[in-house]
Amino acid sequence: MNKPELLVTPKSVSHVEALLEAGADAFLIGEEKFGLRLAGEFTLEDVKTITTLVHAAGKKVYVAMNAIFHNDRVPLLAPYMKAIDEIGVDAIYFGDPAVVMTKRELDSKTPLHWDAETIATNWFQANYWGKRGATRAYLARELGVEEIIEIKENADVEIEVQVHGMTCMFQSKRPLLGNYFLYQGKAMEVENRKEARNMFLYDKERGNKYPIYEDYNGTHIYSPADMCIIDELEELFEANIDVFRIEGVLHEEAYIVTVVEQYRKAIDAYFENEDTYIDMKEELVEAIEAIQPALRPMDTGFFFKETVY
Repeated sequence: MNKPELLVTPKSVSHVEALLEAGADAFLIGEEKFGLRLAGEFTLEDVKTITTLVHAAGKKVYVAMNAIFHNDRVPLLAPYMKAIDEIGVDAIYFGDPAVVMTKRELDSKTPLHWDAETIATNWFQANYWGKRGATRAYLARELGVEEIIEIKENADVEIEVQVHGMTCMFQSKRPLLGNYFLYQGKAMEVENRKEARNMFLYDKERGNKYPIYEDYNGTHIYSPADMCIIDELEELFEANIDVFRIEGVLHEEAYIVTVVEQYRKAIDAYFENEDTYIDMKEELVEAIEAIQPALRPMDTGFFFKETVY
């Protein structure tokens, strides 16, 4: 049994430095033009700086190219991937076969990690992309723990699951917010929309507020609660899940640092002594609850099929 990699989506170069101190093992970065729902925007120069910093610490850097590309953006893939290859990152996350074809054309040596959001729901898909160059599959957040374990038992690639943070429940390539404001005769700047934290869809019946923002890739609507399974990790440990992801999107840097610290404690405690982890569960949860934003309750997502939205 190996310790799972603790992967996080950071918000800035300085944030990466803090997260290294907090115990993160790997970082997923990139830019909006190529990657979906990143916590921060990172230029190629930023990627180079972060890769040097993270590799010096013996950790890993991944770049997101997991958007779904229209014809006009496909020619941009090869130059970007070539630059990523030259920097020497550890892998590229993808969802669109255009990335696989680009890798073949360039004879790129950078590994691929399959990240197809809601359709990553069985081991046949994971192994299909494994035969086409992927070495890891990031599973859909809608899966329950039994499904996750079954996939891991039958997958020929590494398996990654989300353990904390917001989950995207809807995406449209259309600028729904912009169209709505235009209909009202108002203008709305789309750029940096995800930096504004005052946009919600309100469900009066359930009393839920769904964060919503618009960017280059369209409109994104998020869950009303944050997934948190820090006290429910035993089955994932026993199943030998390869990667635990903490999603940093729409959260403050300090919050993400604290969450990473707690999951680092949980992982290390379990692999030192399972009873130590069991004994400290309440302490771990309380540390996160103490900093949890008032508008963001925590639940276990679909881990036990409790979430309803």
